[in-house]
Amino acid sequence: MMNRFASGFTIQTEHAELLNECSTEELAQALLARLSITDKNWHQLKANRKARASEQIAAALVFLQKGQVDEALPRLQQAVGWLDRSISAPPCETHGDRPQQP
Repeated sequence: MMNRFASGFTIQTEHAELLNECSTEELAQALLARLSITDKNWHQLKANRKARASEQIAAALVFLQKGQVDEALPRLQQAVGWLDRSISAPPCETHGDRPQQP
């Protein structure tokens, strides 16, 4: 059985019941944990605009649920920067400053 939300998304009933047991803050934290870019996948995802924006939006949700709007806003602004291409990934600390080979 599926539940349809106002947003048009659907979710299986058994999953919806599990999600209902969690607080909104716990759900936001779980989403952030899932979307976080780790040391393991940083090189692969550092320039992935969708991944970077998703991580920042999830972090903003956590801060909003904690009532920390002043912490959420810069993360939302950074997410927009990833999406509108006004920011890019910094070079890797371990080899970003190597001199160019002639």
